[in-house]
Amino acid sequence: MATVPLEWCAYPPAECTRGAVTIGNFDGVHRGHQALVAAARRHADQVRGPAVVVTFDPPPHLVLHPDAAPRSPLTTLADRAELLHQAGADHVVILRTSPALLALSAEAFFEDVIARQLGAKAVVEGYDFRFGRGRAGTNATLRELCAAAGLAFEEVAPVTYRDEPVSSSRVRSALVNGDVARAAELLARPYRIAGTVVTGAKRGRTIGFPTANLAGVPTVLPGNGVYAVRAEVDGRAWPGAANVGPNPTFAEDARKVEVHLIDFAGDVYGQPMAVEFVSRLRDTRPFAGAAELVAQLQKDVEAARAAVG
Repeated sequence: MATVPLEWCAYPPAECTRGAVTIGNFDGVHRGHQALVAAARRHADQVRGPAVVVTFDPPPHLVLHPDAAPRSPLTTLADRAELLHQAGADHVVILRTSPALLALSAEAFFEDVIARQLGAKAVVEGYDFRFGRGRAGTNATLRELCAAAGLAFEEVAPVTYRDEPVSSSRVRSALVNGDVARAAELLARPYRIAGTVVTGAKRGRTIGFPTANLAGVPTVLPGNGVYAVRAEVDGRAWPGAANVGPNPTFAEDARKVEVHLIDFAGDVYGQPMAVEFVSRLRDTRPFAGAAELVAQLQKDVEAARAAVG
């Protein structure tokens, strides 16, 4: 398996060609994306070639609208590629997004990228796929182009959850609302963030609940609240209770991610840490003082221990 960064006009390695191709942003690699990769895998086996996923860096909307407010992704590019491989992709080709690439007509994109550079034998796309300049190309366009070139084409029906199509925007909305359980249903896995442990106020250790303060998280944070989590440090997983948001008891307004690792003893400062969100325990709220906060934290830890197992 290979992950191949590529200028849009360059030829990929030979092992990435003459297979089944699916193209998109794939942010989050949710159930719908997984269905696309599975379909590409089936077609790849039929044509005896690789299953190739093509995605973009940076996301096209950042190139088209450079002055727009930045929006955190659901997955980093590296995690996206790894998840796509896990879903069944042999190779992930990451096209460097440029104005020249986005200026290609649908027909030119098909001829230059899909047919010539990738040498595709089959193309698989979702029900709402758009491509080419101004998103003018539709699946009807793609079906006609594939037929004319002798390529197989499949439009994959939407994967639904609670009678609505699974989408990256639904995952994002669930996370922003703190509904990590629904996000996990849409993703088919717990939502995960990663960052580096930095020095905080060290107040937690004075009340018996030391926390690891996670900084440098490039992806979407769940809404403010206290969560049962599974944290990975130095290759080992620990149950934990995490607070996302401010600390109103101590008049701290800054939005932080603080993780108490249950039954852990040691120094994690400066180390990378990944955190999976298992369930939401409660809202963030102020307490009358340290004693009341400690009593609630004891309940949170027991609830997190039971939730994570």
